[in-house]
Amino acid sequence: MLVAALALLGTACGGGGSSSSSSSGSAATAGTEAPTTVRLGYFPNVTHATAIVGVESGIFKAALGPNTLQTQTFNAGPAAVEALFSGGLDASYMGPNPTINAFVQSNGDAVRIISGATSGGALLVVKPSINGPADLKGKKLASPQRGGTQDVALRSWLKANNLKADLEGGGDVSIVPQDNAQTLDTFRSGQVDGAWVPEPWATRLVQDGGGKILVDERSLWPEGRFVTTQLVVRTKFLKDHPDAVRRLVEGQVQANDLVNANPAEAQRLVNQGITNLTGKGMPDSLLQASWKNMEFTNDPIASSLTVSADHAHDVGLLDKVNLKGIYDLTLLNDVLKTHDKPEVKG
Repeated sequence: MLVAALALLGTACGGGGSSSSSSSGSAATAGTEAPTTVRLGYFPNVTHATAIVGVESGIFKAALGPNTLQTQTFNAGPAAVEALFSGGLDASYMGPNPTINAFVQSNGDAVRIISGATSGGALLVVKPSINGPADLKGKKLASPQRGGTQDVALRSWLKANNLKADLEGGGDVSIVPQDNAQTLDTFRSGQVDGAWVPEPWATRLVQDGGGKILVDERSLWPEGRFVTTQLVVRTKFLKDHPDAVRRLVEGQVQANDLVNANPAEAQRLVNQGITNLTGKGMPDSLLQASWKNMEFTNDPIASSLTVSADHAHDVGLLDKVNLKGIYDLTLLNDVLKTHDKPEVKG
């Protein structure tokens, strides 16, 4: 049961098809290591804006110096975790539940979280006639994938409001796993009454589906902050190539600086990147509206990761786990210090 539950937990916000590209970094100050290739994964999704900006702007390429950047995009967490496990990927942006999955499956050996990236950007959007938890009894809600980050959040919220949603799709509220694009169609047609989804899909359900926001997940967390996307690295790669990883973290910090200092340019780069990867961009109004629901931060907001694991346990999707050692923020705090930014905690 634990193996099945862990497999279910390995999910994250969906995106387009996978693709890859590579480029060599420009000359930089000499490090103590021989140059290497850094294979970086991310999703073509707004909640992965930092990664997309880092790639599209050339920030990662420049920060990596003599090293080579190779990128690959994924539809969801399981494929990225599998690539990390197989050694086909060195680092990846992903959500909290796939990260927990990877850490637990490898007995704490395979991966480390080395930086945060995004907080927020997940909401429960429902039909206009639904005004509170009581109105959801007998309704059908969607989540991106059973056992995934948004699915765990939805089940935990329902339980807190005394509504049962069993793992077989029954109970007071029926939860159906659907791809985010499919959810937009089923919401429009009335086949589902709402969905707990990441951005930009939550905003699309409002703008294109006529829905309304019932729960902004930020309202459930202290100071409205919880981890949505974080940067994870293979432990062995971190040990073998600390200079390359430090340079990658430098790129992460610089990319977030651009995202926060110049949102308009960052949104342009994100739309450009998603268009390049999926063949389809999004209206500026959609991107701007969804942007407001997210915070881009290097802080991995460690306390929220442990709570997410507890929530997964409480709804029957995970045994109690010990996440000690999942963070290694040494390089991040070193980089933050050079930028006169406050350190973060794991």
